[in-house]
Amino acid sequence: MADGIHRIGLVGARGHTGAELIRLIAAHPRFELAFVTSRELDGQRVSEHNDADVGELRYCNPPVAELPAFCADAVVLALPNGMAGGIVQAFDDAGADPVIVDLSADYRFDPSWYYGLPELTRARYAGQRRISNPGCYATAMQLAIAPMLNVLDGPVQCFGVSGYSGAGTTPSDKNNVDLLRDNLMPYALTGHMHEREVSRQLGHPVEFMPHVAPHFRGLTITANLHLSVAFDIEEVRARYHGRYATEPLVRVQDDAPWVSRIAGRHHVEIGGFSLSGDGKRLVVVATEDNLLKGAATQAMQNLDMAFGLDEFAGIPL
Repeated sequence: MADGIHRIGLVGARGHTGAELIRLIAAHPRFELAFVTSRELDGQRVSEHNDADVGELRYCNPPVAELPAFCADAVVLALPNGMAGGIVQAFDDAGADPVIVDLSADYRFDPSWYYGLPELTRARYAGQRRISNPGCYATAMQLAIAPMLNVLDGPVQCFGVSGYSGAGTTPSDKNNVDLLRDNLMPYALTGHMHEREVSRQLGHPVEFMPHVAPHFRGLTITANLHLSVAFDIEEVRARYHGRYATEPLVRVQDDAPWVSRIAGRHHVEIGGFSLSGDGKRLVVVATEDNLLKGAATQAMQNLDMAFGLDEFAGIPL
């Protein structure tokens, strides 16, 4: 670190989330990009593919073993699942100890890594330099469920719909715009990674049914919560408003949020509270931009915390 500036390396910069991270890091008052890697874009100027102000920075594609030599203060891994381990090992082997933020699912079940959903886990952060970023759907589900966690009765059911950017850039049915046109594509209807992630983090079973829609970015989940005691709607609203009153990236509203209104925004919206006649079944809707609060924005919160900065520095509120 020089002049109070922290140098951030980004591994896997070609993807949608990588592009958002480049913009956020480049605009941050205390961060600068140390390097960005991309196999496909190796040697090309970042500015040719991204509108962030990054000067003459170019994409690179060094061998994994050479990454520690860049001497970054933090490294963000924006890679598909299953690829983080070798990179983390390379830093360990080199005796390097940068902050590492992993956006994949590879360390979300590893208790030695801090699980970085600050609105719910901030109190558990004690300077850990290995941080696992939550999944996009998992973020929305946990924030939608958490205020009622101590009064749940039985599993929570969550119906989810995401834009196809959540399927990444590798071609598949889930990001094929021709197959998605006028369609809603269900997938992984039991045992989805985010189902297991949320159930583990909340300590309560959650059943998740994801779908992909024709829009590019933004996700919505509708959570069905069975309650052990009866509530009236004002009690429910008071719980959510009270829980998130001091959280700038969680906004509670009466109406059900629309996914079309969350694209490009950095917060989660929660609302649409509806109770059954007996007051013991609650339905809640949550939306977020899967590339931002679902990934890049949350990584920025975690980086800010890791360097002792204001948690929301560099995040447009």
